[in-house]
Amino acid sequence: MRSSLRGQVDPFIVMDVMAAAARAEAAGRHIIHMEVGQPGTPAPQGARRALAAALEQPLGYTVALGLPALRQGIADLYRRWYGVDLDPARVVVTPGSSGAFILAFSALFDAGDRVAMGFPGYPSYRQILRAMSLTPVGIQTRAADRYQPRPEDLPEAEGLILASPGNPSGTVLTVPELAALTDAAARQGMAVISDEIYHGLSYGDRCHSALEVTDDVVVVNSFSKYFSMTGWRVGWMVVPPDMVRTVERLAQNLFICPPHASQVAALAALDCTPEAEANRAVYAENRRLMLEGLPRAGFDRIAPPEGAFYIYADVSHLTDDSISFAAEILEKAGVAVTPGVDFDPDRGMRTLRFSYARATADIAEGLARLTAFMAAR
Repeated sequence: MRSSLRGQVDPFIVMDVMAAAARAEAAGRHIIHMEVGQPGTPAPQGARRALAAALEQPLGYTVALGLPALRQGIADLYRRWYGVDLDPARVVVTPGSSGAFILAFSALFDAGDRVAMGFPGYPSYRQILRAMSLTPVGIQTRAADRYQPRPEDLPEAEGLILASPGNPSGTVLTVPELAALTDAAARQGMAVISDEIYHGLSYGDRCHSALEVTDDVVVVNSFSKYFSMTGWRVGWMVVPPDMVRTVERLAQNLFICPPHASQVAALAALDCTPEAEANRAVYAENRRLMLEGLPRAGFDRIAPPEGAFYIYADVSHLTDDSISFAAEILEKAGVAVTPGVDFDPDRGMRTLRFSYARATADIAEGLARLTAFMAAR
């Protein structure tokens, strides 16, 4: 069978690390998971109860843009979190944030268009773009800038992806920074997509949405992280009014609709803030332990994260092959971590990402193992 060039995307290395960790566990080893960016907690109880009740009735197709009650609930969330008065007609419920990116890229760009993003950054941006015959353009960011792009560094391109909190850095853009970047993009004629999937998970000032500074933006979010619903595959996007019908037509044909069952659970999850905040408190304690423990172990070149549940470390003084280094850590310390090459194809062989999304006891044990491993290395 013939194959397309655009289908030849790079592997997602963290998935390979997860597979190696699973093999070690199958062989009887106890592995501490610091590789995967997913909460160790289940969906909120209210979400699970709502779905259980809904299973007594048919769960067929919904309208392509999502359940009206869920779209209204998401609009209400923007009022509570950001003070933004959002028309629910602009809210599009999607099959995870990945579905939102596919819809956004399809609606905004033509084959061959260039779309810029900061490196390090979420690897699937690049791979989805390539699979859609679009050209990803990396912006080399600096630790001194908290791994966020500067307005003066924007290249010539048709689009710009911003991420706050960023993955893998966990760093957050302030309102002035969001304004400066979106203004610079507008002057260059770039469409802006703001990835806000980790909002709610911040450890100082709250996260700020790009919608606080402009309506000329596509915002992407999800129930995966703050609401602990990764496997439920339900996210959303907020689009300018004149994009709604375009996105609706694409959604009708690409996905028909988001999963009905997941939408029912997501609507109930919006009322489960106390449980989500309890999870955030766990991440806050895990972050404190990581910021103390990683430097002690020898991983001291980091930009302290203000959100999400990651720490991105420069390990160039320890290795120039992060894939082999991560494999050595898994083999000798029993700790799974992610090589940075996923996030930065140019400099990622000299960086690692550590996730602290699991239970605090696991984080403490992982840090103890890393300290012992580095002492013996």
